[in-house]
Amino acid sequence: MLTNTFCHIPKIGRKTEAQLWEQGVLSWEDCLECQGAEFKGKAANRIIHDVYASVEALENREVNWFAGRLPANEAWRMFPEFRERTAYLDIETTGMGWEDEAIITSIALWDGHQIRTYIYGQNLRDFRDEIDEYDLLVTYNGKSFDIPFIERYFGRTIPHAHIDLRYVLHSLGIKGGLKGSERQFGLDRGDLDGVDGYFAVLLWNHYRTLGDERALQTLLAYNVQDTINLEHLMVAAYNLKLEETPFAFSRALREPKLPANPFTADMEIIQQLRQRYGLWGGSERLPQSAGW
Repeated sequence: MLTNTFCHIPKIGRKTEAQLWEQGVLSWEDCLECQGAEFKGKAANRIIHDVYASVEALENREVNWFAGRLPANEAWRMFPEFRERTAYLDIETTGMGWEDEAIITSIALWDGHQIRTYIYGQNLRDFRDEIDEYDLLVTYNGKSFDIPFIERYFGRTIPHAHIDLRYVLHSLGIKGGLKGSERQFGLDRGDLDGVDGYFAVLLWNHYRTLGDERALQTLLAYNVQDTINLEHLMVAAYNLKLEETPFAFSRALREPKLPANPFTADMEIIQQLRQRYGLWGGSERLPQSAGW
């Protein structure tokens, strides 16, 4: 879809892009063949220049070049071309902000081949270097929460191109947070149903206070499930967005085969915490992570 895109070029919006498609200019290649005949004067020269720059940027795998030019709700267009170096990312923390000295308790990362987890007090610092193995990040609400939190916590910039599914899904009329979006796409969390970001804080506190590994394993199961489901949502959202274009059939992606979660939620721990904190109907608290 990226090579069919023109709305990243200055002064070309979705309406003009749609007009180009209707005129048979369906790709950068079509535009270069006609040498911008659909445009007049200086505009044609500028657009041809920008299309050549787009071709070069894609050949050089410069994903940030496109990320800086596409609106947030159009960033989905980059996905297939850079999927091989994409990481689906989610963090868990002990709070929403930094003024209360909140920490990152765990980070989960799924790249389509490998699941990685980073845990406070164990290997959390490894994330600083290993995230640079990827070019594109997919999150839910990561622009507002996960990435700013990571940057402040580690004291470094995360310069990666970024698709925040919150914006993409909202543009499709799909709201209700990550869990609500999952339900609309028929994703079942099994034993983790009803566990949310606030519950993840309780799991971490239980683990740190009592050293109960079952609580840590449950926290990691929850964290990892977020990232696994992000890939499903990314592909589903991409295909739905394609339906707004002439490329719904030619560019559609297959539904991904998602991996088994390597961590198992412990129902005894979940039931204990629900009973202790009166959360039988769901915690219904403010979100503690991107997976709200």
